[in-house]
Amino acid sequence: MQWSFVFFINSILLGVGLAMDAFSVSLANGLKEPNMKKRRMCFMAGIYAFFQFAMPMIGWLCVHTIVEYFEKFELFVPWIALVLLLYIGGKMIWEALHESKESNEEAVEERVVLTFATLILQGLATSIDALSVGFTIADYGLLMAFIASVIIAAVTFIICMIGLLIGKRAGQHLSSKATILGGIILILIGIEIFAKGIFF
Repeated sequence: MQWSFVFFINSILLGVGLAMDAFSVSLANGLKEPNMKKRRMCFMAGIYAFFQFAMPMIGWLCVHTIVEYFEKFELFVPWIALVLLLYIGGKMIWEALHESKESNEEAVEERVVLTFATLILQGLATSIDALSVGFTIADYGLLMAFIASVIIAAVTFIICMIGLLIGKRAGQHLSSKATILGGIILILIGIEIFAKGIFF
C-alpha cells in the first residue's frame, strides 16, 4: 500500500465503520448523564478513540509476530464483547430501576455518573473487534499502520461526541427512563457484535 488519497479515504471509512458501536454506547451514556459537562464528554470520547487507535495497532503487531495465536484469540472476541456489554447494560438497568424508588434526587444523580472503570470496559468492549483490522492493514508499514490508526481514532472521537450530544438532549426529555433505554442499547450492541462475530 502506497501513500495516496485512497489510503486516507479508506482509513476514514474504516474509522466510521468501527466507530458505530462506540457511537451507540456514547448515545447511551448521554442518555444516562444528560447534565454531562463538555470536559467529561471529551474525556469519554477520548477513551473510546484511544481504544480504537490501540486495537488496530495491536492487531497489526500480532499479524507480524504471533499470527497463529492471534487467529485463535479472535474466536473469543464476540464472547468477550457480549459479556462486557451485557454486564454494563444490565447494571445500568438495575440501577435505574433501583434508583426510581429513591426519593433523594442528589443521591440518584451521584450514582448515575459512569465510573472510570465502566468507561474502560465500554471502550474495550466496543473496540475489541477492531483487532481484526490488523489483518486489513497487514500490508501497511509501521508508519502507515500508525497513521491509519490515528485517523480511525480521530473519526471515532468526532462520532462519539455527536453520540453524546444526541444522547444528552434526548436524556433531558426522557428523564429517569433514559438510563433504562441506555442499558437496553448496550445490551443490543453486545448481541449485535456477538451475532456478527459468530454468524457472519
